[in-house]
Amino acid sequence: MTSRYLDLLSSKFDSEEKVVTEIINLESILDLPKGTEHFVSDLHGEFQAFQHVLRNGSGNVRVKIHDVFKDRMTEDEISDFAALVYYPEEKLKLVKEQMASKHALNEWHRTKIHHMIELISYASSKYTRSKLRKALPKQFVYIIEELLYKSDEDTNKKSYYETIVDKIIALGQAEKLITGLSYTTQRLVVDHLHVVGDIYDRGPEPDKIMDTLIDYHSLDIQWGNHDVLWIGAYAGSKVCLANIIRICARYDNLDIIEDAYGINLRPLLNLAEKYYDDNPQFHPKQHTDIALPEQEKLQITKIHQAIAMIQFKLEAPIIKRRPYFDMDERLVLEKVDYDNQKITVYGKTYSLQHTCFSTVDPDDPTRLLEEEAEVIDKLLLSLQQSEKLKRHMNFLMKKGNLYLKYNGNLLIHGCIPVDENGDMEAMEIDGSVYKGRELLDKFEYYLRKSFSNLEQTDDLATDLVWYLWTGKYSSLFGKRAMTTFERYFIADKSSHKEEKNPYYHLREDMEMCQKMLAEFDLDPVSGHIINGHTPIKERDGENPIKANGKMIVIDGGFSKAYQKTTGIAGYTLLFNSYGMQLVAHQHFNSKENVLKHGADALSVRRVVDEEVERKKIKDTNIGIRLQEEIDMLQKLMSYRYIR
Repeated sequence: MTSRYLDLLSSKFDSEEKVVTEIINLESILDLPKGTEHFVSDLHGEFQAFQHVLRNGSGNVRVKIHDVFKDRMTEDEISDFAALVYYPEEKLKLVKEQMASKHALNEWHRTKIHHMIELISYASSKYTRSKLRKALPKQFVYIIEELLYKSDEDTNKKSYYETIVDKIIALGQAEKLITGLSYTTQRLVVDHLHVVGDIYDRGPEPDKIMDTLIDYHSLDIQWGNHDVLWIGAYAGSKVCLANIIRICARYDNLDIIEDAYGINLRPLLNLAEKYYDDNPQFHPKQHTDIALPEQEKLQITKIHQAIAMIQFKLEAPIIKRRPYFDMDERLVLEKVDYDNQKITVYGKTYSLQHTCFSTVDPDDPTRLLEEEAEVIDKLLLSLQQSEKLKRHMNFLMKKGNLYLKYNGNLLIHGCIPVDENGDMEAMEIDGSVYKGRELLDKFEYYLRKSFSNLEQTDDLATDLVWYLWTGKYSSLFGKRAMTTFERYFIADKSSHKEEKNPYYHLREDMEMCQKMLAEFDLDPVSGHIINGHTPIKERDGENPIKANGKMIVIDGGFSKAYQKTTGIAGYTLLFNSYGMQLVAHQHFNSKENVLKHGADALSVRRVVDEEVERKKIKDTNIGIRLQEEIDMLQKLMSYRYIR
């Protein structure tokens, strides 16, 4: 096999000189500083806030501008220039409207082109020319490279460089060039993006986030519980499908289902109109200052009830056919005393309120009406026929994993299930027992298996995808039970509590974090665990940096639904060659506020870890891969040219 590979390799490097040149190139790259990694988590459909964080590199763009121009620009001028880099098209339009004359506009263009060239020269200083060239706008590569690498500027070639810029402006290309340079800067300040889960649900525009990620230059995704719910729905899980529609109804986001993905909700609305009335417990959450029209609010309320009851019915067959899921207490419809409107769960009896059991047969409470079964079948067919959703789900599968080991760190959205003693919790799956990393690998195996066969709707793989959403040993859910039914129908809030896995208090302990790193074959001394999933309540004094820096939790509340609790609008993490910094974000007001006033949504940066010795590419995952290429090229030298 090795000799065959070397034969193939020799067709690309068909001379000794070419092999030597490539070895020198790769060996040199290994000694460059590592690129900046950017970590985000729990985006929850908040496209505008996410887009801003992506464009400003969690403040990294402004830091670069400040480094270059701190002695030549005021803070207001730095803010104004930063806004141009973040939103070039919009800023250029504003400037054009404000300029008194064509001459003044041309001079502004000339100044900004020179500023942009300086900024890119600084931001690209740790990249090879080849990598920079790939980041430049293709139509201007030659021109930009001439300006970037200019020499002898004060004598022979000064007029040459001036003519280049003059002609760009005279030919009406200044705005296109500035726009291209702005996006190049954004790309250069972040080498690789990590999305640590939960792109979907709660917020209004997850589809736009997905489109942005598909076009992003380098990234990976660690699936969150909400992402897996969408993957499961597309993979054929009807109960996952019921959940995503219920959540969209709850947060007044049915537009995502209907408009963004083109899924026809009319059959569900017809069913809802037939069986359900107004019910305050199922009113959609208001996420804007504009109140919903009463008719629309009533329709969503009815849909919300209809899909919730379908969901509760669909859960029961899975729980019964998978006894090792240990979820008998979640057979809630079978635990209801329908005559007295009471329920007994976990040994305690509660009165029920705001019930909507019009489609429930007390003698066979989990049986779907023929109409309900027909509706969920139509919804699944419509969902799987959505070309846009297919594209997004395929991308999630291609770029995603349950966890990732990257540059010595463990990235995982939720948790590693453990007991109170810190031992890995074991779960039986189809007669075999798994725990720790092995359990997570088994979950991912079945998730991928489910996705590979969309026609299967009730096999073990599809059932386990739903289990990842709601099961007590799920690494994504991280709680003992999901109390959705109780939250809808029981007034006593003690029944709503969802007990967390011991992981969530044990992760405060450094030795425990080191034990978990070792479970994944990572260095317990230098490694970190990076989590999302559980919003950090900063206003209550909770610290996102735990266990002496071994654990970093970056869910700080991108979702507006959480911001009253967290007190901020999300955390992001930056990891460059000098170490790690956590960035806390203020509420993102609007793009217009940034453009007009230079207001940015950053608050504080906190140093998590400083490298004793600056990290180089040879210390990274990419470095390992490059070293493997070097080793193979050296074998090719011996195999083809020296022996």
